[in-house]
Amino acid sequence: MRSRIVVLISGGGTNLQAIIDACIAQDYPGEVVGVISNVGDAYGLTRAKNSAIPAITLSHKEYDSRENYDLALIKEIDQFSPDIIVLAGFMRILTPKFVQHYCGKLLNIHPSLLPKYQGLNTHQRAIDAGDKEHGVSVHFVTEELDGGPVILQAKVPIFAGDEAADLAERVHEQEHRIYPLVVKWCCLKRVVMDNDQVLFDNSVIPASGYASEE
Repeated sequence: MRSRIVVLISGGGTNLQAIIDACIAQDYPGEVVGVISNVGDAYGLTRAKNSAIPAITLSHKEYDSRENYDLALIKEIDQFSPDIIVLAGFMRILTPKFVQHYCGKLLNIHPSLLPKYQGLNTHQRAIDAGDKEHGVSVHFVTEELDGGPVILQAKVPIFAGDEAADLAERVHEQEHRIYPLVVKWCCLKRVVMDNDQVLFDNSVIPASGYASEE
């Protein structure tokens, strides 16, 4: 039985596409069963429809509070009976009730080597700090923004003269590699969250994530 994956998006959905493409393989242990966006014209919805995946728009603008929106979002997600919920460029700060409802099932990808550069504008911040390397982290979601335990990171170099767009392109390439891999591990239950730590094959991994991408 393949794990059921729901993906939340707000934009173009390139990480969504990477996961959809991975699911095409017969031996991939999961399938995307639903895509939900808070933005009606997000291209990721078109990507879902092109792959015959149910695509739903749930605009946050129609709700008077973050709490009420998240309650409606929970209702939409739960109709798919998901095993894993993947945040792929979903530009919303989630309420504690939402995070608790999906504790251990909720994944996010963040364009920095966490705990560095939580929040926005990570590429420019890394350049401004004079860092020699940057990267991306896949992590479980907890109530702390971009603060959940890291599962896997990928690093990229920062070269002299790099602009934020150059770095973003380098990071995106790694995102599309590691996110489907981590989702696969979660589908196989090789990776689980326990007491704000990540267990990989029943062993606690370092705070920086799993040491290998194999």
